[in-house]
Amino acid sequence: MTTSRATPPFRADHVGSLLRPKVLQEARAKWKAGTLPHDALREVEDTCIAAAIARQEAIGLRAATDGEYRRAYWHYDFVAGLDGVEIYEPEQKIQFQGNVPLGHKLRVNSRIGWTKPTMIDHYQFLAGHVRTAVAKQTIPSPSVVHFRGGREAIDPATYPTLDPFFADLGVAYKKAVGAFGAAGCRYLQLDEVNIAYLCDPEQIAMLKARGEHVENLLEIYSGMLNQAIEGKPEGMVISMHLCRGNFRSTWVASGGYEPVAEVLFNQINSDAYFMEYDTDRAGGFEPLRFVPRGPKIVVLGIMTSKTGELESKDELKRRIDEASKFLPLEQLALSPQCGFASTEEGNTLTEDQQWAKLSRCVEVAREVWGEV
Repeated sequence: MTTSRATPPFRADHVGSLLRPKVLQEARAKWKAGTLPHDALREVEDTCIAAAIARQEAIGLRAATDGEYRRAYWHYDFVAGLDGVEIYEPEQKIQFQGNVPLGHKLRVNSRIGWTKPTMIDHYQFLAGHVRTAVAKQTIPSPSVVHFRGGREAIDPATYPTLDPFFADLGVAYKKAVGAFGAAGCRYLQLDEVNIAYLCDPEQIAMLKARGEHVENLLEIYSGMLNQAIEGKPEGMVISMHLCRGNFRSTWVASGGYEPVAEVLFNQINSDAYFMEYDTDRAGGFEPLRFVPRGPKIVVLGIMTSKTGELESKDELKRRIDEASKFLPLEQLALSPQCGFASTEEGNTLTEDQQWAKLSRCVEVAREVWGEV
């Protein structure tokens, strides 16, 4: 029986970011060096994005993104567009596994707000170039502004206590979601890695050592997410993506979803969840039992974006079958566990391997759900 979906997320979907083509990497390097004007960089970006959209549609994906080609980071580029937030280069950098440092951090130096149409033009270009696919826009979750630096990174003169900070952040995100909706966006994803980090005892210990109050952090993040989602117009689908770090094929956190599952699935008003499930670090499928029966969709990230080895169709089907023991098949879909290039450097695989993986998602979805 065909159980193809008319609205996103689709049975074969993907998180969002794509490996940067060499011509784009070279153009960005020249722009950073001051030898290429921004208008010229924009032309290269436009050409590469149009080609990426066409490729996504050609392999049968029903949702297309701009690959996040205009960004250096999946998160910093957007949140630095909020009033009061800036990117800086710290002495002590965030360390991924293998001592791989992430070069920048965020800090809040004045009151947070949404007054600049950050990335609205990115969406408009995407929407103007899709032909058969739905335009999917991705932005980081509001929790990123807190989790990455915490109390230390928030100006105490502006926010002596954190309740007004979280309130302003929620309002800013509600306005941002509304702005994308007003621009015509009907498929918006909030990349929420930090709730997955709360499943890791080491990350909790890090937060406590930093002096954060962690006991109600999940509820605070959930409240901000729901406030953001209140900004969506009728007909917009909001998905959340959860992972444990993705930078040059490395990672940060471990731990199954059990500690957050009940709140995640029942108290956050998301329509869908892109769930990292490509390694044992994400635990088993048992937490899916908390997903309410009905319209909510879980997109199984059982294909890895970190390495180039192509998963077999039998392997993917076996894992879908395992997940269906805890959530009905009609509430499941398939994708890679994360983007292929959360930062412009990208993961350690080739573009050909990336497209082969996305094509495999489409093939398996057609055979499992009859997706067309």
